[in-house]
Amino acid sequence: MRPTPRPYGRPAATLVLVGGHESRGARDLTDLAERAGALRAVPVGRELTRVVADALASGTEPVCVVPMTLGRDRALVTDTARAMQWLTRSAGAERVALAQPFGTITHLVGWLRVAAGARRDADALLVTAPSAGPDEDAELYRTGRLVRQFGTHRMVEVAFDDGDPDVPEGIDRCRRLGARRVARVPAGFDGPLLSIRAAAEVLHARTARALHLLGHGDNGIASALAGDHGHSHPHPH
Repeated sequence: MRPTPRPYGRPAATLVLVGGHESRGARDLTDLAERAGALRAVPVGRELTRVVADALASGTEPVCVVPMTLGRDRALVTDTARAMQWLTRSAGAERVALAQPFGTITHLVGWLRVAAGARRDADALLVTAPSAGPDEDAELYRTGRLVRQFGTHRMVEVAFDDGDPDVPEGIDRCRRLGARRVARVPAGFDGPLLSIRAAAEVLHARTARALHLLGHGDNGIASALAGDHGHSHPHPH
């Protein structure tokens, strides 16, 4: 089952996006899913397995599931693999594939650095994302530190859309530290971290790789259950 080239917006499989806290339970993925040609964007769990099972039953294409994490949702890939495990015993199991996650912390740092480069007129960057648990929130602080280390802005602060500190508090902190212009850079799926076209290209690359492996008998589920999904400490250059 090798992927065939398709025009922009039409992936080489029935594509399902699964979201966690970085996309507010997939709510921030709706526009991307529609414009990238995906079937649905869903939260992990029963809705995911139902959508994939229905797609297998109603079509003949492979069904590829992409975990939509930027590296902060450590559980999303494993939870997605667990939700898909039972599908391997159902009809059409040879057509289901779990792709590599959309991104890792290394990708996120690189994408944030590119976004920061377009905001050179700002004195400070405020990296924002939806809040989650303590570990995931701490990961955003580490991400901000890496953006500062390898970027051009000497002031990089972190805030959470619905957490502590929130965005107004983050902006206030930057200004108290002397910043006159503060640029907010989202580190989730609720802002222009990547254009729709760029995000679609990433999705199509993940799909192509997953279908290549599927053609060699690897549906990605076992490796997702066993792997660390790119959560090593990145050293971007």
